[in-house]
Amino acid sequence: MQVGIDMGTVSGGAPAKLDIEELLATRLLVQGNSGSGKSHLLRRLLEQSAQWVQQVIIDPEGDFVTLADKYGHIVVDGDRTEAELIGIATRIRQHRVSCVLTLEGLDIEEQMRAAGTFLNGLFDADREYWYPVLVVVDEAQMFAPSVGGDVSEEVRKMSLGAMTNLMCRGRKRGLAGVIATQRLAKLAKNVAAEASNFLMGRTFLDIDMARAADLLGMDRRQAEMFRDLKRGNFVALGPALSRRPLPIVIGPVETSARSSSPKLMPLPDAPQDVEDLIFTPDPEEFTRPMVRRAPPAPRPTTDILAELSRSAPAAGPVPQEPGRPTQPELSPEEREERLNAVLSEIIDDPQAAYRTDAALYQDFLVRARMRRLPGPPMGMSEFRRRVAVSRAGVDKETAETEGWQTALELSVRVSDDLQGVFLMLAKAALLAEPCPSDMRIAKAYGTHSARRARRLLGYFEEQGLIVVHTDFGGKRIVAFPDLDVQTCPGAPDAPDAEPVARQDAAE
Repeated sequence: MQVGIDMGTVSGGAPAKLDIEELLATRLLVQGNSGSGKSHLLRRLLEQSAQWVQQVIIDPEGDFVTLADKYGHIVVDGDRTEAELIGIATRIRQHRVSCVLTLEGLDIEEQMRAAGTFLNGLFDADREYWYPVLVVVDEAQMFAPSVGGDVSEEVRKMSLGAMTNLMCRGRKRGLAGVIATQRLAKLAKNVAAEASNFLMGRTFLDIDMARAADLLGMDRRQAEMFRDLKRGNFVALGPALSRRPLPIVIGPVETSARSSSPKLMPLPDAPQDVEDLIFTPDPEEFTRPMVRRAPPAPRPTTDILAELSRSAPAAGPVPQEPGRPTQPELSPEEREERLNAVLSEIIDDPQAAYRTDAALYQDFLVRARMRRLPGPPMGMSEFRRRVAVSRAGVDKETAETEGWQTALELSVRVSDDLQGVFLMLAKAALLAEPCPSDMRIAKAYGTHSARRARRLLGYFEEQGLIVVHTDFGGKRIVAFPDLDVQTCPGAPDAPDAEPVARQDAAE
């Protein structure tokens, strides 16, 4: 059934239609600076489609709870345990009830944890409840940040993974993501890239205008137009909206947010006794509990160690103490050999797979200083890359092959936390080893969940990097079209053990 909802008007006064059925299959990205009318657009979309499709809104500021009065949405407070949120999300899908998950009053880390848990609950619902749902996430850059912030790595990874599942794999489960962000540059690229429909509003920074122009297929010189858009004006593109960039004006809404944009209002007439009014204390002030500001959070040890490692010696020759031997300078080859030795020590730890990248990086910096490795240490991104390559466990001969170099180039197309899993699978295919089991894939990702391992394979397949199939015995095979190789059959439920290459492959 094709349903076109009215989003407003285009040039000439014609109605701007949005095909809901097409939107469910192709997803939507909304971008606009604060005050551009982004929330107004989402409210118009939700109001117009409320009677046609189930809706779930992730609301960090509590602005959309007013939909409950007119359209019957259930308001879910995000200040709950993970088990409660998963249970509510499951029943939301089972009974096809629209809801608003309000995260108002929670700090950023609690908001990310609650949103990620709730989205995973929607995603993990049983197949019989995969009804179509419009999942709207406001301020998506909070839940899918392009870079790490002040939150823990565990929470960031969980929230980003939930958003990635929503936008990359949610369509098959009936979940249609509608994400809105103030800045495209702050939104993870692998999340934004999965949207096929775009509504771009006013923005001022060059990097955001350039990305908006690229997404709309416009010339970079046309990007300046995004500075001149008025409030409530957007440029639409996508199969559910228009095949060519189309300026539209968003129509009015029937409900309103609890918060609104500040407006000027005249100051009251100053009373005659204004000084007494201000400086005379209220008697109740002395009985109220004193609220003390929390001390600033201590700097992470990782940052301190990195700063110490970057400290350069003073210019000029350093006098040597009598009788103290001069530390010999290392050649680039010797330094690289020591770096590899440090990385091997870290990765050989059985618990290293379940430690965060930040903890491993801190351990690396300490070990590097203990061995007096000269020069600046590698950055966090390079460290993650080196760890991913080391965990793949390729020998020197394989590392020099053209196939492995191609695999390294392909791994750049996935996020840093997934490169280790991808390279492990590529190595198994290049050496004709059995396909790694679910538990071995999960361990490479740093989790104990076999279900999450299967999700990773599905994500790689949706990205066009691999093809997963089974043989007549039910064993799994992972093929790499770009490498023209595939793994040997392997049992998905096999225990976590290093694979043994086929005898004929070894010979």
